[in-house]
Amino acid sequence: MTQTVVSGRKRLTISPLRYPGGKGLLYSRLRTILRVNHLTSSIYIEPYAGGAGAALALLISGQVEQIVINDLDPAVFAFWNAVVTQANDFAALLNSVELSVDEWERQHEIYLTADRDDHLQLGFATFYLNRTNRSGILNGGPIGGKNQKGRYKIDARFNREGLSERIRLISLHADRISVSNEDGRRVIERYSARDDAFIYADPPYFEKAGSLYLNAFHSSDHQALADCLASVHRAKWILTYDNVPTVATLYPNYRRRLFALNYSAHRVMKASEIMVFSPELSIPEEIESAHTDLVRMAATTTEGGR
Repeated sequence: MTQTVVSGRKRLTISPLRYPGGKGLLYSRLRTILRVNHLTSSIYIEPYAGGAGAALALLISGQVEQIVINDLDPAVFAFWNAVVTQANDFAALLNSVELSVDEWERQHEIYLTADRDDHLQLGFATFYLNRTNRSGILNGGPIGGKNQKGRYKIDARFNREGLSERIRLISLHADRISVSNEDGRRVIERYSARDDAFIYADPPYFEKAGSLYLNAFHSSDHQALADCLASVHRAKWILTYDNVPTVATLYPNYRRRLFALNYSAHRVMKASEIMVFSPELSIPEEIESAHTDLVRMAATTTEGGR
């Protein structure tokens, strides 16, 4: 388990995946939301899990009792299922696989053609590409290029020791992790009537969705998710999106707060995103304060540009 500090905030890095839009940096905020709302003994659900960075950090640090990792992408699901149910076999592959362009080509072919039910083979190929591709994007190319003439080489993000430790940690908590491969809305509906459920919906975003996500949303998908969350009356939930006007259109009657994952002042507005809260959820003061600061900064930037 890797622990780093970002502007005074602790970030636990447990997920073995590098993921576009990964929300491991939200760990401290989610922890505060859970504590303020007395949900630390809850079951935590990520219907659009991806790298599941926040879910794993909350589970392994003792903030929640159980987690649900769901992803519609069969390759991402295969990875999580293999890690949770076949950790030793997965770790053996991790520690023995060759890190080369030839092996990348082989794993890429497996990723494209493997039986969807062979979770270990498909899941490991998914992991291999994620750790050796530029920015972790599965449909991208290898770090350093196929000629390996780049500044960084194909093994730059493949720290066997550290990654093996993450797999081991996950295996120790496997009996408290549920993995599924469904439409995110079905997962939300399944847990919507539970008082002890906390749902964190982090769907594909609006901007650059096609280039970052293999299962990008269309307008109808965003609307269907909004309708689904509107029907949840017992479980607590939050939703995060990129900061675009459409979010206010989809969620006009819900409290929305800006937050930033990048704490660098000169880039903060590029990194600002929106968190939407279910009606009965209490919003922690630190989130309110961060929202106020971002609104003030946005106003100052607008005035300065006139």
